[in-house]
Amino acid sequence: MDTISLIEALVDRPLLCDGAMGTQLQARGLKPGQCGEEWNVTAAARVEDVHRRYVAAGCDLITTNTFGGTDVALARHGLAARGREFNEAGARVARLAAGPGRWVLGDVGPLGELLEPWGTISSATAGRAFRDQAAALLAGGADVILVETMSDPQEAAIAARGAREAGARLVIATFAFQAAGDGFRTMMGATARECVRAAMQGGASIVGANCGTNLSLADYVRLGRELVEAAEGHPVIVQPNAGAPRLVNGAAVYDESAVELASCVPKFLAAGVRVIGGCCGTTPEHLAAMAEAMRRHAAGDRG
Repeated sequence: MDTISLIEALVDRPLLCDGAMGTQLQARGLKPGQCGEEWNVTAAARVEDVHRRYVAAGCDLITTNTFGGTDVALARHGLAARGREFNEAGARVARLAAGPGRWVLGDVGPLGELLEPWGTISSATAGRAFRDQAAALLAGGADVILVETMSDPQEAAIAARGAREAGARLVIATFAFQAAGDGFRTMMGATARECVRAAMQGGASIVGANCGTNLSLADYVRLGRELVEAAEGHPVIVQPNAGAPRLVNGAAVYDESAVELASCVPKFLAAGVRVIGGCCGTTPEHLAAMAEAMRRHAAGDRG
């Protein structure tokens, strides 16, 4: 796909991103603690099946299975040397499943370690890790780089800048938020406005939120309004969890149904959000219901 046309498409209509990947792979046999990115090579058919189910649900944007694909993150599995292999393979699998008329988002998650001066990772090391991952994703066929689930605005800016340096024509950046007394903040204490500003300075053109800590669907709608105001005309993406999780026998359970998540679609659109998707706990069934809600909304707009 032409990534420039993604921005153009958003002028004409809102777009639907896909939903959770990790829980879908776990349902297909991925063990706790196992490297999901390795499955792009060793179990590509199962990864492709997840993508195809989101395509069948009506999603416009398909996200690669590469959330932990930097060499820094892969080093925790002893697989840092295979980063380019896993990322290229992940992009190829997603590209194959997406087919024509959809965009593939090359997924770049946080390093999982704090940057200096709070941690031991230097900005130079982080920049190289993000740049290398983005280059591999683009080589495999990703149209856009998605920097997601960020808490540190500095890390998000470094990741977005690295993606641009790798040749990305379009970068999306999203953050994980929690409710605070003055609105919403990330785990690092950053406000929505601070996050949006840093991401755009780093080179992101679409900004927003995915995931969150103990946020209800109503919270995500309010967060969407806050992000739209902060973005000052730039497109905003929101990908809520299927509600706030609760622990059952040590496992996170998400209670919001497909119908309940779909009921929020008109509220997100009314708030000015232009890309809607799902995060933790969402399934192809959730996304299919959301796609139908978007179709109904569009039909209503046309009278």
